[in-house]
Amino acid sequence: MTDIAEFDDPAGGNAVRATWTRLLTDIAVQLRELGAHPARTVVLLPYAQLMPLATRLWAEQFASGFVPRFETTRNWASRVGTFQPGPSDLSFDRGRDLLAAGSLLDGAGLGAQRGLLAGPLVELASQLGQMAASVPAAMRPDWADHARQALPPMGDGPLALEAALGRIAVAWAANSDYATDVLFTQRVANELDALFIVEGLQADPLTTSLAQHYFEQTVVLQPQIGAANGTVALHTCADGEDEAERAAACVLQHLAAGRVPVALSAGDRVLTRRITALLAARGVPLRDETGWKLSTTHAAAQLHALLQACAPMASTDAVLDALKLAPAFDAGAVRRLEQALRRQPVRSWMEASVTASSSQDLVAQVEAWRAPMDGRQTLGHWLTQVRSLLQAAGVWPALAGDSAGAALIDALGLGDAALNAWQQWPAAQRRVGLAEFTRWASDTLEAASFRPPVVPNAPVVVLPMSQLLGRPFAALVVPGADERRLPAMPEPPGPWSAAQRVALHLPSREQLRDAQAAAWRLVLRVPQVDILWRTSDDSGEHLSPSPLVQALQMGLTAATPPQPGTDPRPTRTLTATPQLRPAPSGAALPPKPLSASSYEMLRACPYRFFALHQLGLRAEGELDVDIDKRDWGNWVHAVLRHFHEALQADPAADRLTLMEAAAAQAMRDLGLGLDEGEFMPFSVAWPGLRDAYLQWFSDYQRTGMAFESAETALRAEPAGLALFGRLDRVDRQPDGAPMLIDYKTERAERSKDRVAAGNEDTQLPFYALLSGAAAPRAAYLNLAEREAPKLYELKNLPALAHQLLGGMRDDMARIAAGAPLPALGEGSVCDWCDARGLCRKDMW
Repeated sequence: MTDIAEFDDPAGGNAVRATWTRLLTDIAVQLRELGAHPARTVVLLPYAQLMPLATRLWAEQFASGFVPRFETTRNWASRVGTFQPGPSDLSFDRGRDLLAAGSLLDGAGLGAQRGLLAGPLVELASQLGQMAASVPAAMRPDWADHARQALPPMGDGPLALEAALGRIAVAWAANSDYATDVLFTQRVANELDALFIVEGLQADPLTTSLAQHYFEQTVVLQPQIGAANGTVALHTCADGEDEAERAAACVLQHLAAGRVPVALSAGDRVLTRRITALLAARGVPLRDETGWKLSTTHAAAQLHALLQACAPMASTDAVLDALKLAPAFDAGAVRRLEQALRRQPVRSWMEASVTASSSQDLVAQVEAWRAPMDGRQTLGHWLTQVRSLLQAAGVWPALAGDSAGAALIDALGLGDAALNAWQQWPAAQRRVGLAEFTRWASDTLEAASFRPPVVPNAPVVVLPMSQLLGRPFAALVVPGADERRLPAMPEPPGPWSAAQRVALHLPSREQLRDAQAAAWRLVLRVPQVDILWRTSDDSGEHLSPSPLVQALQMGLTAATPPQPGTDPRPTRTLTATPQLRPAPSGAALPPKPLSASSYEMLRACPYRFFALHQLGLRAEGELDVDIDKRDWGNWVHAVLRHFHEALQADPAADRLTLMEAAAAQAMRDLGLGLDEGEFMPFSVAWPGLRDAYLQWFSDYQRTGMAFESAETALRAEPAGLALFGRLDRVDRQPDGAPMLIDYKTERAERSKDRVAAGNEDTQLPFYALLSGAAAPRAAYLNLAEREAPKLYELKNLPALAHQLLGGMRDDMARIAAGAPLPALGEGSVCDWCDARGLCRKDMW
């Protein structure tokens, strides 16, 4: 194990060395008085990082003779014996214990609620298991009887479930074997001359029991924390990002001044991850002794994406995410598939796998590894399928060669030996679906911690405050010292009341407060300390410094008054460079045919026309979006097209029947039928609009108007301009002249405004030019949800079309001559413009 002991004593390390010198001298004296041989002596330390340091310092202080065994309880137990938990034992492995908890709930008649109760049961049992493990196995029945007396009585009252879970947890903890049981055996006693227990900041139930068990051979030692004589700088930060950057800068400042090693307190994991990322970007080696959740690693993200993609109702987004993380798939093919699906768009992979005709080879590959992930299987079979899935996706080799990936394989038991064990374990034989298996895998990874590989001689060490005990650091940076992240009295875990905590010997709030206060004294002992806190959280809520910091500010806890910290981040002088509105020229670009919408772009914002029409840029559509008014409008358009084409083919057919068939066909075509609940608000409005439209159309036909075509694509070149467009509907008047109709599902007032005198709406005049007719008529057919359909005809259409043609011809000529196309940045058009990020409107 690599440890801080590899460093020479840092500045201020003499106080720590003096503490160790006194401690080791006491051990040597007690060894002589007890007549104990050092080789048959165990010195229990509060945490593993002290083991190499203590061994080295003993060798320096007592160069000749034998060295006692410096151990932790876990290390000692693994050295003197091997342990494998039994089928029903509490193992402190989240994945395994969730399955065992489910079996226990089944046996207690609570199997129907196992999905809800298994997690809380594991939490209760894990806390009680630490207490049960501290008791010799022969005394656990008595411990269980005492623990049950602290629980609510069984019954049908409001605490019935809590009482049942508590009793199951007590029975589970009391009837389990533990790895540390070997420490109470006669074999270990025969090999032990003396046991020294170096206490940490908080009482350990196991070492307390060992002290009682080996009372004639045990000596308990309490290391002295020392005086709080460090130089403390207090830093007030604006928010979380400011705090992270300033903390990283403090670390860099200490390193530049030669103050190594530097300790970084890991109170808030999110904040610490941000700080370590900033340090890693500067190439600073560090050793993280706390780690982070395995579920947040890239390896876990790959697995989660693949499992989400295998769900029966997986979204297109989920499958595409998995494909992008899977090396086995060609990146170019995945990109082409994504582009095709975003153009439609297709939300459900079930539909996408049918409609993606241009990528059938890739779709077949995806379906091949999705197919086995179906049905209900035992856990062992699921894990075997997951391993095959990872191999088929090309992810397995990278996982096996990566430290986080290897931790994931170990946590889920995907190795050969573990898979065999899963197949044999009774608690893993229950058949579950993919959704339940995915929850189990997510819970397992969420509970597991990942610690990156140790970096030898790293100048920065990330650790909890309590592990400052007995370690020499030249400087310490403590971020997250606000009232929320460093409260005066930490909240104890679990649902236990204060009385239950006392009865069950669980840590009380007062004990946790005292332990944190002792850790805070260790903080103030480090020669150079930077303490940081933020004044506001991400939500904007005001935060005060921790009560521990406030006591420090009042001079109650440190020998030397703290000083305001200066921001160590270097300052930069920037020259103001105003961002001007872009005004490019499109003269060098080849002319493209104009549509009504593209010319409307030019009128609304010339730069928008340049970017989206001339350059052909477009935003990629979202795949997983909620159904909105646009979908409703598209659906109404499709329904009316299907209806009129069917009625044209069979004029005698029942119109209501045709309309309902058209509605169902449009629902299928647009993929809106996959989630009927989401479309329900519009479905409720449909019968009223349907009946009103049928009535309106009957009246409309009596005027001699006849439907001719829907979604009619037209091209024309009036005055040398290339125009194209698609008309919602073309009808024929009694005299054979065309009637051009554009559907609008907007409010009736807006449609009315479009055709009002003086309005500059260009859509209907543009369609008139496309039709090529000498005297066409054109109108908007308003189909608002709660109003009767109404036709709004544009008057004086030929004259307006002629004016529009002249304007377009002049505009195109000016563009060809090099006229600038400036970004206007005016009106509501900017709110939804796809080119907003390109023109940098927010930077002007």
